[in-house]
Amino acid sequence: MDKMNDLYDETAAYLASRIVGNPKTAIILGSGLGSLADQIEEATVIPYKEIPNFMSSTATGHKGNLICGKLGGKLVLAMQGRFHYYEGYTMQQVTFPVRVMKLLGIENLLVSNAAGGINNTFKVGDLMIIRDHINMMPNPLIGPNNEQFGTRFPDMTRAYDREFIGYMEEIATLHNIPLKKGVYVGLTGPSYETPSEYACYGKVGGDAIGMSTVPEVIVARHAGIRVFGMSVITNEGYHFADDFVNDGTDVIKAADRAASVMTVLFKELVARI
Repeated sequence: MDKMNDLYDETAAYLASRIVGNPKTAIILGSGLGSLADQIEEATVIPYKEIPNFMSSTATGHKGNLICGKLGGKLVLAMQGRFHYYEGYTMQQVTFPVRVMKLLGIENLLVSNAAGGINNTFKVGDLMIIRDHINMMPNPLIGPNNEQFGTRFPDMTRAYDREFIGYMEEIATLHNIPLKKGVYVGLTGPSYETPSEYACYGKVGGDAIGMSTVPEVIVARHAGIRVFGMSVITNEGYHFADDFVNDGTDVIKAADRAASVMTVLFKELVARI
């Protein structure tokens, strides 16, 4: 535990020396959504490979940069790409940046991802506010509790901040942007789900399904960081024609098309919080 805390401290100290100011909001950008980071002004770009103890982001559509600058008139810290359990990283490694963020003074975390729609009213390109999640991955808090960050049994009743959700709904209404709201199911991947798995998770309350986000949210809430989450629906996992194939390239393309709309929404949410 002391060794891990030394690593968190080392990384936080390095980043504090590279960024100007004290951002209170961080953003983790998922598959195909890294272009939102291009809207950050006065940006300091730090490649992950330069950051002590950081992992490499190997997933398609994840550029692997940490960016600090202004979005919506406020200073933010943005991860242009995340780490996944399916890449072979431990949950401690997957969530490492979140605890570093806490040490840097981050109070709010906005997370985004590309997800498969299992609610049959969802279409490719829809944006879904995550109101709750179902965790089907190993819990990142398993093991000795790190008292530096939070309590042994953190509450997850309101993992996704209801005030932030309300703000986002208001922003979307002002811009006439339709939004869905639903439950995100987090699985390990890297294989896409079978038709029966899509159907199963839909029956137990899932609306969208993906391979990320949940570990970061759990660790953020353990550390007292407020969270807002949004999914881009990049494929429809509820009807399967004979020629249907889940394709990673199509997922990235669908996420790219939604990135401009998400940029408008996230920029205004950052300005409000």
